[in-house]
Amino acid sequence: MTPDGAPPLREAAHNRRRLLMERSRPGREGVTLPASDAPPQPMPDAAMLRDGLELPEVTEGEVVRYFTHLSQLNFSVDTNFYPLGSCTMKYNPKVNEAVAALPGFALAHPAQPERQVQGALEALFRLQTFLQEVSGLPAVSLAPLAGAQGELAGVLTLRAALEARGEGRRRKMLIPDTAHGTNPASAAMAGFQVVHVPSDSGGDIDLGAVRAEADGDIAGVMFTQPTTLGLFDRNALEMCRVVHEAGGLVYADGANMNALLGRAKLGQMGFDVVHMNLHKTFSTPHGGGGPGAGPICVSAELAPFLPGPVAVRRDDGSYGSETPARSIGRVGGAQGNFGVLIRALSYITLLGADGMLDVSGNAVLNANYLLAKLRPLYDLPFDRPVMHEVVFSARKRPGATALDVSKRLLDHGFHAPTMYFPLVVPEALMIEPTETESKETLDAFVEALHRIDAEAAADESFLHGAPYDAPVSRLDEARAARRPELRWREPEA
Repeated sequence: MTPDGAPPLREAAHNRRRLLMERSRPGREGVTLPASDAPPQPMPDAAMLRDGLELPEVTEGEVVRYFTHLSQLNFSVDTNFYPLGSCTMKYNPKVNEAVAALPGFALAHPAQPERQVQGALEALFRLQTFLQEVSGLPAVSLAPLAGAQGELAGVLTLRAALEARGEGRRRKMLIPDTAHGTNPASAAMAGFQVVHVPSDSGGDIDLGAVRAEADGDIAGVMFTQPTTLGLFDRNALEMCRVVHEAGGLVYADGANMNALLGRAKLGQMGFDVVHMNLHKTFSTPHGGGGPGAGPICVSAELAPFLPGPVAVRRDDGSYGSETPARSIGRVGGAQGNFGVLIRALSYITLLGADGMLDVSGNAVLNANYLLAKLRPLYDLPFDRPVMHEVVFSARKRPGATALDVSKRLLDHGFHAPTMYFPLVVPEALMIEPTETESKETLDAFVEALHRIDAEAAADESFLHGAPYDAPVSRLDEARAARRPELRWREPEA
């Protein structure tokens, strides 16, 4: 029962989402097939046929209602709010889709002669130029096909530069305890030794720990600015100086660029290489495993080692593509994920410099608005202004864990925020409103969280059963992992 005595929502919703097999009744038909105009064909060998294959017997109306209902269960940024911290699930302007679908882009083929695709190559060159300006770094490769692949390409480029110096012995890569999980994975795949560095009491990187590791074996540090705590790390400039003085290089995870656009350039802070998630910062539909693009921007020292191809403008004004002299090689096919690159170019071009300032300004404003509105509900581990996202700890209310709060949000029509990350915050709720959400949406989200807190106050056990109005209720996650049920079974009576 819910706190107000009403029956569980999942019982009221059961008839709406019954499986087709449960709706089946003998003799019902959903379609009438015309007589076949093809001659009968011999059946396959009996050993290849299944026995007891039961198909649902339902009317056309039942089939239409069932699949229409399934389509309405899809959660997307076009229908609902994603407060999914560190993933920037924001609204994607439809004009970018129209631009990417123009025949000159959509029908171009990477194997065409350069003279036939000058417009496409110019578009890539322009995007490179824009990213140079945004990052404050002079060279760009658009080749990486995703953020994680951009990370790997970035650290491989960094490694190649160290080897060109004759310093291939450097194998120690510092990784902060707030890093995205892909950072240590990328460093290890590139052959580096991962060394974890803690945060200090203010949520910034511990400079003492960095200095202790800054010796002749240090290759560099992989660092996210702003951090996954949603903070602008105040020690970043000094960290870059310490690492550079020791002979290392500094990699920037640019996944959180929404907060910096038009206001701060990572290259000017001292970073040598940065990857940017175009599918996040520059607005391509994101989620479900793709599509993505993770270009890397690098300093002049690293430019000769970039993965190819790189778009170039020649002396005669024509456009082409070339592979840098000492390139680490290809990281994907052709010119990268071309459709995503065109969407990013459209987004940047339409925004312009003033629009970039609006993006970063609204992203920071929205995150700090939620910080102020939700401060009474949750612990704030680092009580200072945030950038693009805010990280709370949900341990304030007994009986309401981060998982409980997130599951109950689904009943209120909101996607759950990121939970239990970064690991330095117990019961972490990482919330990113993005710059595209209105005050009305954020107020509705805040109101839902206040209602959930009131429910937990009235009955500590109530949230443990959420969600109540979702197609699948609370799972036994340990059992699901160990004993998965991979096919439909008729419910027990």
